[in-house]
Parts: sequence; structure tokens; C-alpha cells
Amino acid sequence: MRSKGMPCRAARRCFLVFTAIALLPLALVYLVTNEQAYKLKGYEVEYAKLEINAPSNVSRKFDNDTTLPTLPDDIVRTMPPSKLELVEQRMKARQKLLAQKCSQLGLDIPGNDSIHKPNSWEFLVNHKYHLIWCNVFKSASSSWMYNFNVLAGYSPEFLKKTTDIPLALARKKYPRVSLDELQEAQNDSITFMIARHPFERLLSAYRDKFIFALPHSFHDKLGSKIVRTYRKNKAERHKPKYPTFSEFVSWLLHEVRKSNHIDMHLVPATKFCTPCLIKFDVIAKFETLEEDQMYLIEKAGLSNVIMPEWRNTGKGKKTQELLQTFYSQLTRKQLDGLYNYYRYDFEVFGYSAISYFNIVRTEENADPDTS
Repeated sequence: MRSKGMPCRAARRCFLVFTAIALLPLALVYLVTNEQAYKLKGYEVEYAKLEINAPSNVSRKFDNDTTLPTLPDDIVRTMPPSKLELVEQRMKARQKLLAQKCSQLGLDIPGNDSIHKPNSWEFLVNHKYHLIWCNVFKSASSSWMYNFNVLAGYSPEFLKKTTDIPLALARKKYPRVSLDELQEAQNDSITFMIARHPFERLLSAYRDKFIFALPHSFHDKLGSKIVRTYRKNKAERHKPKYPTFSEFVSWLLHEVRKSNHIDMHLVPATKFCTPCLIKFDVIAKFETLEEDQMYLIEKAGLSNVIMPEWRNTGKGKKTQELLQTFYSQLTRKQLDGLYNYYRYDFEVFGYSAISYFNIVRTEENADPDTS
């Protein structure tokens, strides 16, 4: 015999289910809103978190003299002297390796070609805070573009709301300089760049600009063109609609062989910043970015003004899996071509490609235009 309490229990369960369903949209709205409060134009910046929950003693004044907010002493992050000394030794070792390799490869001899001609075009020079940066794309460039825009006088509130491209905003404050102007500014400034493993940087650029390309954007249209040119099976041109990594590499190597213009996200750092011809005081690396950023900010005397991004920049499992997945699509010939293109980056910044040659395809498929 059925218990009299069963209809009541069933009714309570139905009530709880319908209540949960009704509250779910409100919970999602709260979570999304809460998450967005900690995001700044597509990249997370610790400084933005500070602005949202800033203590009352954090100045927010931004006037015509580009006054910057002052961080209270209890949240300024500095390095202990022992760690500072270790990073200082690391920087000297990198500068020594750079000088040795530049000399061995003849890259420190000025010339008229792109690799032997000093390139001041990509430097951002902040005269007020005596900081000079060569922006290597896909090497923590979003974080430091934010920092340089803050140093230029843009408020964090404005940077959070604006739809303008960060680089376009920066160039309004940091006009391109001639070599003479750059060298003059270097007399009382710290010049730095951030290096990254060439193959990691390349994969990051490919995924950002092609897999996740905005519809109808330049890279979206370029990706479609690469698919039409390099996808053998025309019936599979929409599977996927963006170029595979192998197709992308075939296109890139073709452009390199033809001496065509190469996208700024893909250009080797040695050609982009010409570190063999322009003196760098700090060579940070993506792999040690947290410490290198702290060292740079402290050395520049800006530890009470800007903060490094505190994201873990080490090689996690996800990064290794991505590298394995994409580079295993390439043939040995394709990887040889990539290594030759980025060879100087490997040499002067002390990177190795051995592990990548161990995962490429062993067979040499006749990919179009890869010979």
C-alpha cells in the first residue's frame, strides 16, 4: 500500500527542481558578471584587480601631467636582495651569450639587409619613466602593452572600457623613433625585451590569429586563402574552415622563400628588435617571466606604480600537450624550414629544438610548396 506521505514528498521534490531551474539563470548572470569584473580587454591583469578592490589610500588621480596611481606599501611586491642578485646574474649570462652568438654569427656587423640593419621602428620609448621596450608579439605583449599604456597616462578605468586596440592607443603616446632618437633616449633609460621559445611563440600566434580569428577579419580571410591553396582534398575545405597547422606552416615557408612580407606576429625576434645591433639592458624570458618582470620593475624604480602579471608562465601540462598535438602534424622537412627561419632566435637566446624534432612525422608527405 502506498504511503500517504508520498504525494507530499513528490510535490516537494517538484518544487525544489522548479526552484533550482528558476534560479539557475540568475546564478549564471552573477558568475559571468563577477568574472568580467576581473578581466580587462581579453587579458587578465593583476593591476585591474587592484583597481576594482583598491584600498582607500590608492590614488586614482589622472591629470594632464599623467599622474599615476600610487600603490600602498602593503601591496607593493619586491624581491629580496638574494633573489635580486640571482636574477642579476641571470641577466648578465644572457647578455654574455647574446654577445658571443652575435659575434660568431656576424650579426653585430651593421649592413643594409633586415638582419644587419638596426631596427628602431618597433620600440616604445617612455621618456618620463626612462623605460624602453621592444614589443615582441606573443611574448607577454598584452601585459606590457597595458603597463605602457598606464605609464602613458591612460587610466585603468579607461583601458577597461575602451574598444580601441591597445597598440593603437600606445602609438598615440609613443610615436615611432629614429635610431638616433632611440640611442639618445637609451643614455638614461632601461631598454628591455621579452624572448620566448620560437616554436612556442609561433604556435601561440597560429592559434590566436587563425584558429580563433574574428569572422571577416584580416587573418580570417587569409586563413581561407591558405585553405584554398594548400588543402589537397577540396571536399574537405570546411573541415576545419581555418588552415591546419601543417597548411599554415607550408604557407609561411612559402612566404619566407619568396621574401614576401611576414606578419609582425611571426617575424623572428632577432629581426624585429635587432638585439645584436641595439643594446638591451634586460632580456627577460617567457619561461622565467614572473621573476624577470619583478626584477625589471624594481630596477626601473616603478614598483610603486605598475605591477607584473602574476599568471604562472611556466610550461604546464596543457602547453606540452598543445605542442605535441600540433608539431606532430609536421614533417621533418617542414620543421627544418621553420628552424632555419628562426635559427638566430634559437642561437642568441639559448633555446633548443631537439624535443620538437623527436615528435614530427617520420614520413615525408609531398605537401604542396614545401620543397
